[in-house]
This record gives sequence, C-alpha cells and structure tokens, in this order.
Amino acid sequence: MSVFSLIVVAAIALLHIYIAWFEMFAWTTKGPEIFKQFPRDLFEPTKTLAANQGLYNGFLATGLIWSLFITDEIWQPHIALCFLIFVLVAGVCGAATASKRILYVQAAPAAVGCILVLLS
Repeated sequence: MSVFSLIVVAAIALLHIYIAWFEMFAWTTKGPEIFKQFPRDLFEPTKTLAANQGLYNGFLATGLIWSLFITDEIWQPHIALCFLIFVLVAGVCGAATASKRILYVQAAPAAVGCILVLLS
C-alpha cells in the first residue's frame, strides 16, 4: 500500500480509538456535548449500550492497526479494505440512526481510505 493510504488507515484507526474511549468511558460526560439533539437524561440509562458500541469501535481500530503491521503485499490491502468497509457500513448505519454528522466523520474517511487502498 502507498504511504498515503497507510497514513489514512492509521488516522481512521486513531479516530476509532477515540470513539471507543468516548463511548466506553466518557458517554455520560461528553455525550451530551456531542449529541445535543438527544435529551441529557438519556445518557445515563444508555451508558452500557454505548460501552458495548465502543467495544465494537475498538475492534474496528484493532483490525485497522493490525493491517498496518502485515508485511505481505497481498494480504495487507485486503485486511485494510475489509476493516475500512466495516467502518464505512458502521458510519452509514450510524448516520441513518443516530446523527447525520457520522456520515462525514466516520463513513466519508472510510470511503476515501477504501479508494486509496484500491488505487495503491
């Protein structure tokens, strides 16, 4: 993969590490600031659901990071593309169900990453 596609994959992985941290550990404190359209009293009762969702985002980050350490020229882009597609699907679902902003924050970078991996 090209250096630029590796950088984009790494950046998306870092984003998902942040999302995992946010959903697992800062849902009740930072959540109301980020998701202003949701009532504040919704965050406390949904913190275990958010933590579970954060775990899945951690898995996405782990897969993307794993792809950065694969030295095989054939497997590396395939694994990166697989996890980028997972991120893209998660972003589209999140945009449809939670906030349209997720389309730009999560799905769009994953789409760009997919294109870059396919072109490299």
